[in-house]
Amino acid sequence: MDDANTVITVNDVCKRFGSLQALDHVSTTVKRGEVLMIIGPSGSGKSTLLRCINHLEVPDSGTVTIDGTEVNERRGNINRVRADVGMVFQRFELFPHLTVLDNICLAQQQVRRRPRTEAEEHAHSLLEKVGIPEKRLSYPTQLSGGQQQRVAIARALAMQPKVMLFDEPTSALDPEMIKEVLDVMLDLAHEGMTMVVVSHEMGFARNAANRVMFMDYGKVVEEGVPEQVFSHPQHDRTKLFLSRILH
Repeated sequence: MDDANTVITVNDVCKRFGSLQALDHVSTTVKRGEVLMIIGPSGSGKSTLLRCINHLEVPDSGTVTIDGTEVNERRGNINRVRADVGMVFQRFELFPHLTVLDNICLAQQQVRRRPRTEAEEHAHSLLEKVGIPEKRLSYPTQLSGGQQQRVAIARALAMQPKVMLFDEPTSALDPEMIKEVLDVMLDLAHEGMTMVVVSHEMGFARNAANRVMFMDYGKVVEEGVPEQVFSHPQHDRTKLFLSRILH
């Protein structure tokens, strides 16, 4: 039985794409208000794990539970579970033909069934939160990458999710735009949002993560508090990886 404070439970999850074992018996839990940072080389299974949590990929075996609801088999619950899990992708995935305001209102109206006036009010407050209220009538192509990613975060938050998943949210950004996105994520972490973040932004990990998980070849190699993983890694593979990305 899961602790009542556990929001995400990943239990013995395996996922294969042809001959590639993307996830190899992965298990972890994330507690309410916890920030879990997942690091590892390209192809280690980090993004696949996020996609299994959000049911964008279906595990071959094992289970994923979100706030007490198992998401693997109960198809009828998937949309409700997804509404509780916000996801921010590497590429912003905004609708180019819709304004910023419409991008944030659409799912609120269609999934949460909010009246347009209520959805707009919520969208305005979130644009204030991410620091770009003046962009509400702009189209995505009129925004910088950092601004687009902040809109994507606002859109995910508009659903009032229980969990936020971030899949390398700064990797497509120019260096000067990274800080503005990380600042929004830091604010969310400090406000107690439950977050799972795939990223190589070690400064964010040190400032916001409660736990760091290192993955390689679809397995969890090591996990612990940031100070322990970064300063005193236990496994040679972790040490090698960190020696290449920490300066």
